[in-house]
This record gives sequence, structure tokens and C-alpha cells, in this order.
Amino acid sequence: MKRSFSYFVLALVMAASPVSSHAAALDAPLTCNESGHRFIADLAQQQLIDPKPTRVESNSINAFSPASGAELTAYGFHVFAVVGYEKDDPMFRVGDGEPVARSAYGVVVFGSEAKVQAALTQAGSTALVHHVAPFITAIFCKRS
Repeated sequence: MKRSFSYFVLALVMAASPVSSHAAALDAPLTCNESGHRFIADLAQQQLIDPKPTRVESNSINAFSPASGAELTAYGFHVFAVVGYEKDDPMFRVGDGEPVARSAYGVVVFGSEAKVQAALTQAGSTALVHHVAPFITAIFCKRS
């Protein structure tokens, strides 16, 4: 009886798991050594994000959703949105306000601002940390 229950639970877990799952840690690009175009284009090419932005802010930041089955992390935190912008780049839509920078990119994660900042500091990242909401934090790189 115990054995058949274990098999039943295992079967449920496997059935609930995505058939195709891609995991990717975004720590390296979040050291702020590349352009917004390269960051977003690389993720789209790897099919880790939907290449069409789901939202465009007035400051021209484009928000992209992780692709179905993609498990993105940044410094150990779960990524639920990827953001980016590159001036005069057709990959990005322009908002109705002043662009945040010539080139910018980052991610939005589940985690407190203090814990995210501590993880970035420990890793030596120069990325900026912005409080978005309780336990939701943005990790952001930009070039003027």
C-alpha cells in the first residue's frame, strides 16, 4: 500500500511538471557589462522570454514575460519579469515620456530589497536595486 501511494504521488508530480523546462541563471549579464539590446536579444534567441513586450512604461522600459517553462533566476531569486530598452532599436517600443537611459536592462524578482542588495554586493555586481512592492525588487543596469 505504501509503495503504490509513493508511485501515485510521483506520477502526480511528474504530470504537474512542465514537459519542457529551461532553467537559466542571469547573474553574469546582471554585472552590467552589456547593452539592453544584447541582454534581451540573447534571452529571446534562447527562447527564455517572449520576444514581444507585455508592457511599455512611459520611460520606455519594455517588460517581457519569461517563456512558458522557463525558470529564470538572478542571484538565487526567482525572476518573474525581464525589462530592457535600447535607444533607436526596433526591438523595443518607445514610451510617451523621457527614456530612462540610452540603454537599460534588468529583471524583477521575488525578494526583499535588503536581501537582493546583499546578494548583489556579495557577488560584486554594480547593478542598481529598486524597491517595487513588498518583497518585489528590480535589479537594473543602465548606460546614459
